[in-house]
Amino acid sequence: MPESVVVEAIRTGRLELVPLEVEHAGEMAGVLGDPALHAFTGGAPESPEELRARYARWAAGAPDPRTTWCNWVIRAREEGRLVGTVQATVVGGVAEVAWVVGSAWQGRGYASEAARALVGWLRDRGRTVVAHVRPDHVASAAVARAAGLVPTDETHDGEVRWVLPAVPGEN
Repeated sequence: MPESVVVEAIRTGRLELVPLEVEHAGEMAGVLGDPALHAFTGGAPESPEELRARYARWAAGAPDPRTTWCNWVIRAREEGRLVGTVQATVVGGVAEVAWVVGSAWQGRGYASEAARALVGWLRDRGRTVVAHVRPDHVASAAVARAAGLVPTDETHDGEVRWVLPAVPGEN
């Protein structure tokens, strides 16, 4: 059985993945406020109040005790500001990951850097890492690939399942 997952800060060359707190909602509403970010996921940007409510639900934890919700905000250290989020839903030995970087910060490699850090952190904790990416979302597929994930032939709700291949010699 893999060790339990406890969200902690993760540092990379340019970024810090900071455990998400309700207090991040105000700044994150601005980061996630571009309607274009919802082109692949649906919905619309949320107000600071709506994000606070969502972040409070996330902080309370998943209703199923076998599931752990792990959420981080991405801080660009040089800019000293939040630029996106990464998350993992962990059920047993499997962690399903996702990422989003605000439109103003896209194209700088932040999503790839954050996803690589998250995937490595989860792998170090014995998790099989998966992601689901729409086949027409080229940028998200590039992030998945940069994080070491490879596409499979499996789809779920129109999204391709990507997995982190096993390292030879690992169980």
